[in-house]
Amino acid sequence: MVKKFLYRGKTLEELSKMSLDELAELFDSRIRRKLKRGLTKAEKSFLKRLKNKKELKTHCRDIPVLPEMIGKKIGVYNGKEFVPVEISPSMIGHRLGEFALTRKKVQHNVPGVGASKSTKHISVK
Repeated sequence: MVKKFLYRGKTLEELSKMSLDELAELFDSRIRRKLKRGLTKAEKSFLKRLKNKKELKTHCRDIPVLPEMIGKKIGVYNGKEFVPVEISPSMIGHRLGEFALTRKKVQHNVPGVGASKSTKHISVK
């Protein structure tokens, strides 16, 4: 049996038919305030371009994930590169930046020459 996606008791089809004001009432307070204040000029143009394309890149990490973004691939800038993010229904109500991490896990390797007293006098060649 396939589990049907629901967001606060609404199906994906019902969510996509709602206006932004009706949709804002379902989101938590942080996203609701963002939508009530209105989207910025850059965010509005991003959503407009997203309707025509399947893949798009953006620097706007604070755009809330809306139902019209489902199934699209968005390159979200993390400060160094564009991280590809495939938008799924479970991401609704979050922000794009939450899925493009800005910090990597530190991976230490063996110490280099001069890192300890025992390697101080070893020739580099």
